[in-house]
Amino acid sequence: MPQAPRTEHGQARSMRMPMQFVFDFFTEGVPVPPRVPKAKKRKLPTPQPKPPVPQAPVTPRVVPDPADLQPAEPVLKALPEPATAPAGFTHPASTRHAVLQGVPVSYRFERSRRRSIGFLVGPDGLVVRAPTWVPMREVDAAVQEKSTWIVAKLQQARQRQTEQFQSAIEWAHGAAVPYLGRTVQLCVLRRGELPSHVQSPDDTLPVSLSPDAGPTQVREAAQAWLKKKALVLFEARLQHFAPLLGVRWKKLSLSSASTRWGSARSDGHIRLNWRLIHLPISQIDYVVVHELAHLREMNHSPRFWDTVGEVMPDYAERRQALKQSPMGLHQD
Repeated sequence: MPQAPRTEHGQARSMRMPMQFVFDFFTEGVPVPPRVPKAKKRKLPTPQPKPPVPQAPVTPRVVPDPADLQPAEPVLKALPEPATAPAGFTHPASTRHAVLQGVPVSYRFERSRRRSIGFLVGPDGLVVRAPTWVPMREVDAAVQEKSTWIVAKLQQARQRQTEQFQSAIEWAHGAAVPYLGRTVQLCVLRRGELPSHVQSPDDTLPVSLSPDAGPTQVREAAQAWLKKKALVLFEARLQHFAPLLGVRWKKLSLSSASTRWGSARSDGHIRLNWRLIHLPISQIDYVVVHELAHLREMNHSPRFWDTVGEVMPDYAERRQALKQSPMGLHQD
């Protein structure tokens, strides 16, 4: 079938359609390619709840009664009582300080021409010598590496001093016993007998025992007499110094520790070693003031020593004399 000839109007219309497409592409006539963020959100199908998965039956956990729980033994060992904390060691001429095996140790350090670092534990404590070319960090490392040996030797030396002091006393009639910095004569009497062969009772330590008593019984009786005297004296000195320091102590106990002279707790409980009764009253007073000062400062800070110095300006000399005691005990 013959096609109708295109008119001018028809040709113009057919040309305008492509042009209109091009025009509309740059206007709002043609849809802009959709942008994902702003595109019309498609409604997603509402998720259907999944059927519950069958669970295996849970066995109820039985919680024991706290009263039945027993703490493990290592926990008890990790939390020692403050009163049993290891005492430290201080050389009278110490120049350096270290903590070895949990024990504070102040020792004397010296430079020498030796070729290696050396350690010497003597009556005064630890001495460390090192060549001049060895830096201090290596000295400190060597001290820590040798810490087990050092602490063991220091403990042995202290125990040996205490034993020598005690063994020097012959626990028999007529023996000289140290008492308040002097000596008294041990008088072993029969029960009910009074010492008549001495001029002054103040110079006598009388004990009443059976005639067949041995050295052990004599020593126990003599130490019981010393402890009784110590308790009375210590209480009197506490009563004297406590008001001067502005503190109150609540309880006094005698200690038989082989490592320290005394200790104090924040609740006002004071413990003093009964062996202080062997020493001069000036050293006893230093220990009493030292422990009372802890009721104000539970540390050894400069404020603590200022507190001690308030009532005892010469405490440094008394402290040094105490360190040189033949019993070798340590102040807390």
